[in-house]
Amino acid sequence: MQTQAYADSVVRQRDDLPGMYGGVDFTIVPERFDHNAAITDERFASINDAVGRVFNRPDLMETIRDATMTGDRVADAYAALIPEFGFRTLVEMLQTACERGIEHVDDAPPELAELIAVMEATPDWVDMELVEQGARDERVGMATAAPLAIRGAFLATFLNKYAALPMTMTGTLSDEAAAKRVFETASFFTATTLPGALDRSGKGFEAAAKVRLMHSMVRYNILNSGRWDVATNGIPIPQVDQMPAGLIGVFLMSAQVLRKGRTEFTAEQRASVELSRYRCFLLGLPEDLLGQTPQEVVDLLIARHVSLREGYDDETCGALVRGTMDAELFDTSSIGGRVHAWLESGFSKFVLIKSFLGGDAARAASIGIEFGPKDKVAAAAAAAVVATKTAFYRVGLRLPIVASRLDQHLNARLAGLLDMYGHSDFITDADQYQLSGQ
Repeated sequence: MQTQAYADSVVRQRDDLPGMYGGVDFTIVPERFDHNAAITDERFASINDAVGRVFNRPDLMETIRDATMTGDRVADAYAALIPEFGFRTLVEMLQTACERGIEHVDDAPPELAELIAVMEATPDWVDMELVEQGARDERVGMATAAPLAIRGAFLATFLNKYAALPMTMTGTLSDEAAAKRVFETASFFTATTLPGALDRSGKGFEAAAKVRLMHSMVRYNILNSGRWDVATNGIPIPQVDQMPAGLIGVFLMSAQVLRKGRTEFTAEQRASVELSRYRCFLLGLPEDLLGQTPQEVVDLLIARHVSLREGYDDETCGALVRGTMDAELFDTSSIGGRVHAWLESGFSKFVLIKSFLGGDAARAASIGIEFGPKDKVAAAAAAAVVATKTAFYRVGLRLPIVASRLDQHLNARLAGLLDMYGHSDFITDADQYQLSGQ
């Protein structure tokens, strides 16, 4: 998996982008990369076999180490133009390029042209027919489970201080900011499942470009703030931290496949994997970080888990957790709104505890997430609602008599959710950063 070209590209970042990485020593191994991790560590007790496979793959750990120190060369180059154009102008030019084409951007900088060209150059290892099938299939989950689970999945990104620190620095502690980020995440993944959304002119393509630029703007501003310690934290929002966001669903599915004794995905699962791989490509991740088989996917995410040094502190992680849990995501002025909020609160906690905390409710309580009897009832009710609606869509879409109408209904449902999530700017303003030195 590890290639010398990938390793060389890590070091080249400093020469290629001195305005962003000129002060970074890429020869160091940051503290966050736990090079002393051992298979006997207590934190690996429940996944000993999976961790053992990773420790027997030094090439895989080298890939993860390099990804810990890698940003996004083409999007970073565009974000480095902030002093010249300002962040809002960069976003506006990118939006025009996505919606109308790079030729419609007056005096478009070459960095923008390269970013768009790279995203347009779909690699040979992506099967677009499977991507389209995966998007059609994933609409059901986006319409049923996602509105109730997205906060829980989002909270999982705050459980480690090294990975969560950029969110703290960019001012995501308030209820309003937390809600905005949750909805932006939901909006991105939902938008990519609508018909044609991942075409060159689709809204999913544009959303991916904006997310990519937002991440690069965060890197630029944080690295130039004078408050970021590369020796401790590596590169802000490195490639290795984007893997879970793009692949967590595929990882959970892959682990389930392996537990059943299978080594390959079904045709439907393969389409879902391909959709995730293509989304990750649009967000700037290389093939080296995107598995094709269940075992490859699990090994990659386990390697990332092994490499990330444990670290939870209340100032960083706790504040993010509380801010996100306290955020009012939904309108509760109506009975329906209050019921939805109740279901979502219980189900999101359930998803977090079951999928990301190993079922440990006591650990959840220690970080400020109480999962009491009322939450359990809400989670059970939400699970029943999700299961019922999912079965309704799955069965209905296979019935010739109603499939066409139900397909239209499903698209309308997703469009309605996007309206509820609100307009997503995918921008970041250094003036809002709590630790900015500017």
